[in-house]
Amino acid sequence: MAKNKIQLVCTDCGADYAKWQGQCTECKAWNTLKEFREAKDPTGRPNFAQDERFQGYTGSQAGVQRLSAVDLADQTRIVTGIGEFDRVLGGGLVPGSAVLIGGHPGAGKSTLLLQTLCHLASEHSVLYVTGEESVQQIALRAQRLNLPRDDLKILCETSVARITEVAKELDPKILVIDSIQVMFAPDVDSAPGSVSQVRESAAWLTRFAKQTGTILIMVGHVTKDGTLAGPKVLEHMIDASVMLESSADSRYRTLRAIKNRFGAVNELGVFAMLDSGMKEVKNPSSIFLNRSDAASSGSIVTVVWEGTRPMLIEFQALVDGTTMGHPRRVAVGLDANRLNMLLAILNRHGGVFTGDQDVFINVVGGVRVTETAADLASVLAILSSLRDRPLPNEWVAFGEIGLNGEVRPVPNGQERIVEAAKHGFKKAIVPLGNKPRKPIEGISVLAVKSLDEALKHIRDE
Repeated sequence: MAKNKIQLVCTDCGADYAKWQGQCTECKAWNTLKEFREAKDPTGRPNFAQDERFQGYTGSQAGVQRLSAVDLADQTRIVTGIGEFDRVLGGGLVPGSAVLIGGHPGAGKSTLLLQTLCHLASEHSVLYVTGEESVQQIALRAQRLNLPRDDLKILCETSVARITEVAKELDPKILVIDSIQVMFAPDVDSAPGSVSQVRESAAWLTRFAKQTGTILIMVGHVTKDGTLAGPKVLEHMIDASVMLESSADSRYRTLRAIKNRFGAVNELGVFAMLDSGMKEVKNPSSIFLNRSDAASSGSIVTVVWEGTRPMLIEFQALVDGTTMGHPRRVAVGLDANRLNMLLAILNRHGGVFTGDQDVFINVVGGVRVTETAADLASVLAILSSLRDRPLPNEWVAFGEIGLNGEVRPVPNGQERIVEAAKHGFKKAIVPLGNKPRKPIEGISVLAVKSLDEALKHIRDE
């Protein structure tokens, strides 16, 4: 009888080790090595890890062929009917793809999928596999949301072997697994939810989806720090990974593409959680621009680029004298290290000293901004709060600030200005490289090439 093969796998990066050690030498994380077992299936069923017929995740058994000869006729996307969901996926669901949807408990993952599947089931064969909730709970939620329930097939099962057997009989076009953390493979000698089980269960289901052309959607939990629970190799198996994010005090949800082989990465979809379920927000800028009519100090609007579209977001800053020896630097929705760098640039090249001030900056609406185009707006908001001089509500600013105080251009500059003009903004402060060649109706553009030039204009106003 063959012995189990034991490996140690890093849950952060997926690196393999033959023996335990405190630190992963690949990603430098501590205490992340977990036991992973591989064994032959004693029941005689084919073991995907050992049988060469099932090697790889593509499911293709074809020989060498020219790329131009590949038939794309059967690769038509399936549109879900929810525009924001389709946008994040890159235009719809691709046959034979594996999609992972992650998020915190209560974010609305199951609700969004149930709404989507109940409407898709009228045109396509759909199988919803639940391992955490009972079929009665799923039915009650569908009834509460007034969703059509006649065509959706549901199965309560946690064994991937049994799931694939049922799927071969029903031949569904779309297979949903809720959630992958509770599934188990019979040939893996560990409890459901462990690194071994999550890895092998996902590999089993992904190979099945690739070989049969089934669209596989898996729901995944996240850890307390917001990352996907389970081995990092799970993200390498799948074709698309999207994260549904929410804050405890907001009814809005953001769906962001982290990995997508069929569309743009970092694409963002916005939803509102209502009593009737998840409702898509087609104009996200409108919900982030709920400002008072009177101008207030420390507030300005910027235009960020999310995936394939611009989005207007308000930045708020508060600068106040510190009561402690070390001034505080707090950034909500921004990188704190970036804030410290901007304050240093503001001191060196703008002549504005904040070393004796507490600086707080917040992105309104709970959105997290990662691109550098928000640098100019951040600095102007800080200066406005420090001088207690409100900036006009009809102003908008964007641009990257370099370490030498120069204002660098950002991608899609003209599209950002046009988006601001659509929402009634009258003046845009932008980098010189983003100055449009022709005037844009309804908005005047001030192009600056340095931080000092931008601050001088603010002082003149």
